[in-house]
Amino acid sequence: MPDLPRPDKARIRESFERAVDSYDAAAVLQREVGERLLERLDPIRMEPQRILDVGAGTGWCSEALAQRYRKAQIVAMDLAHGMVCRTRGRFGPLNRRLRGHRFACGDAEQLPFADARFDLVFSNLTLQWCDLERTFAEFRRVLRPGGLVMFSTFGPDTLKELRASWAEVDREVHVNEFLDMHHVGDAMVNARLADPVVDMELLTLTYESVPALMSDLKSLGAQTVRGGRRPTLTGKSRLKALSEAYERFRHEGRLHSTWEVVYGHAWAPDSVPQQHTSDGATGIRFEQLRGALKKR
Repeated sequence: MPDLPRPDKARIRESFERAVDSYDAAAVLQREVGERLLERLDPIRMEPQRILDVGAGTGWCSEALAQRYRKAQIVAMDLAHGMVCRTRGRFGPLNRRLRGHRFACGDAEQLPFADARFDLVFSNLTLQWCDLERTFAEFRRVLRPGGLVMFSTFGPDTLKELRASWAEVDREVHVNEFLDMHHVGDAMVNARLADPVVDMELLTLTYESVPALMSDLKSLGAQTVRGGRRPTLTGKSRLKALSEAYERFRHEGRLHSTWEVVYGHAWAPDSVPQQHTSDGATGIRFEQLRGALKKR
């Protein structure tokens, strides 16, 4: 698997905290992908009791999950405290039958939940900010045996036009790199998730100008470069050079921006999770074994 820079969680959190008020107005792609991800649950026959929405943002998918699975408890989690507060506010006006949901601030790589807690882990366009192997290992840990993880993330062709245009301006890293679907699948296998499935599609957004594109990225909190140095402010001359370089991607009067979306799902093994000790023996936590025996 390619050795991408470790995500700087402090910078990512800061970026999304600043984007709380502007996020919903700019999140056209995020809602579209969220709808497509939710549709992938249609053929899956399950009635989850507890659902974890990882990277809930302002709570659009969390609310949709609550409407879809009316008897389930939704736990909406995000790295940014402001996003969690916004999600809590979204649930506030809902009627009594939706009470009991929970809201948490946390990191997908270190989930603040007990083992085997959830029947479904759902994550829409969040994993691109995470170390995949650590995150999938955490998903497996908090899933009950036979539980499902369903997610979307970005692939390597995302913002390829912006990346190519910046390359004509300077040698700095301005656009994130993303893993392709094969590496995403490998990460699921390495986390010992069962029956992993991945696929991808290319979506295109169009803009009137480069500043409009950059403004959207800022409004979404998506301008932070994973592992790169904090760039200086883009001066007028550099922005002009970037705009000129981007013109070759203008079609029918609009600048095109590609987003590669990778979808995936997998299952927690339908057995009691096992751990290997330093001497090679296989260990099973007593509380996990007791929980499994109660289900029989």
